[in-house]
Amino acid sequence: MPRIVIAEDDDAMREFLSQALMREGYEVTAVANGADALCALQDEGQYDLLLADVKMPGVDGVSLARCVRRDKPGLPIVFVTGYVGEVLQEVRDNSRYDEVLPKPFQLNELVEVVDRALSH
Repeated sequence: MPRIVIAEDDDAMREFLSQALMREGYEVTAVANGADALCALQDEGQYDLLLADVKMPGVDGVSLARCVRRDKPGLPIVFVTGYVGEVLQEVRDNSRYDEVLPKPFQLNELVEVVDRALSH
């Protein structure tokens, strides 16, 4: 069963993402910020994917991804964001970021993006 860390500061969105992915058979660890995501990735063993919001207090999604790339270079990353233009430029500048899922999105879009990121 693939393991996913979700870093999302919005409680309702974090719960939606968690429940949706657990229903699809994924094991999920959901945290409210980038710092907690880094701790989870270091403390709780092997994960298969990071799903991160871009705009979070403290360690934002792009900073989180940079840290993850340094420590776990093979871990796929999916950004969920309402700030698509800014993130797409970051993705173009650094192709190691795998997917961007613009908000709002449908459940099937979430599952497709996660499945695609995990298959690479």
